[in-house]
Amino acid sequence: MARSKAPVLPEVTVSDQGRIRHLHLGTPWIQGSMRTDAPNELVHEYIQRMMAWLLFVPPDAVPQCHAMQLGLGAGALTRFCRQAMGLRTTVIELNPQVVSVCRGWFRLPPDDDRLQVLLADAAQAIRQPGWQGSVDALQVDLYDHEAAAPVLDSLPFYQDCRRLLTSQGCMTVNLFGRASSFERSVEKMSAAFGAGAVWAFRPTREGNTVVLARRDGGRPSPAALLAQARQIEARWPLPATRWARGLRPLQA
Repeated sequence: MARSKAPVLPEVTVSDQGRIRHLHLGTPWIQGSMRTDAPNELVHEYIQRMMAWLLFVPPDAVPQCHAMQLGLGAGALTRFCRQAMGLRTTVIELNPQVVSVCRGWFRLPPDDDRLQVLLADAAQAIRQPGWQGSVDALQVDLYDHEAAAPVLDSLPFYQDCRRLLTSQGCMTVNLFGRASSFERSVEKMSAAFGAGAVWAFRPTREGNTVVLARRDGGRPSPAALLAQARQIEARWPLPATRWARGLRPLQA
């Protein structure tokens, strides 16, 4: 039997714009950024919104959470979860150059007892039985070098994502791209997570729409979300009050 060819992975490049460093996958499209003088700061608004799972976790329980990122990008979410919050953090990244560049240019720390960076195809890796029901915050940001549409955006993929989550776990997904369809993606997430489990922000000025899906499907009241947001802002440099006012459930 002939072996299937390994995918041709794009060249990873770096550019600096003042104090902001960008990562590219062989094109001008920005795949992630870092402030060189504040590496743990979340530069882009959509990346900040990928942390909105915090609205649904009691702050005192956050230090025990397990965060997983599918797609490393410039390592912003990984640095924030591991360095700024001290969480157990797992990353799945397909391109070894991305990991190497992040370690050399984007302050990605080495693996330790709280950080594991795995070179793997996310679609296959998340099916490992040992991770089922172990992830509290799943952050999905999977794009190729053209940034045209999510690389993984199928119903079976979102079903596998749901199986990763703890009973109170959340998935946040970045939807962006010229060929992507917000409605089709949301339909698949709703089919995987159940009616009423999916929430979304309005698109950012750059065109990124962050969607959140909860495993338990619960819907806290606006007042409860706002109270939670104030606790988040007291602990971490995140615009959680804006999240609480902007995040909306998508289905009745």
